[in-house]
Amino acid sequence: MYWSTKDFMAAPEFNCLVIEDTVVDRMIMKSVLTKLGRSCDVTFALSLADARVKLSERSYAIIFLDNALPDGNGADFVLELAAHKIWKNTPVVMVTDFPSPFMYAKAKAQNVVAIWTKEQFDWAAVNALFAKYVGGARRGA
Repeated sequence: MYWSTKDFMAAPEFNCLVIEDTVVDRMIMKSVLTKLGRSCDVTFALSLADARVKLSERSYAIIFLDNALPDGNGADFVLELAAHKIWKNTPVVMVTDFPSPFMYAKAKAQNVVAIWTKEQFDWAAVNALFAKYVGGARRGA
């Protein structure tokens, strides 16, 4: 599933992978990313298997990763990402309903730059994250 925040003719500033299986959460994330005022190509993966395919097809500036997916846990997947020669440098934000100490422990030494609840996935948080890891904050929203 692919979606762009800007006109398809404009070159995107960056690519973003959202690994999320819940339709409502994907819609909320899409809405937040639209409000950023950035040209961002967003690819949605509905499972870890789907994410592996998407990651093998192109590079991403950032990954938003749910923890509870149909085929595994995001906390386990970050270990796989960190061990991969290309994917290990991609910043990961874990976005989950219930962050646990177990999740923090697995993420601590990996390329996870933040762990948010789904309520924390908002314009200000994403904008600040992009300013730090992707380049340049935006005003507004």
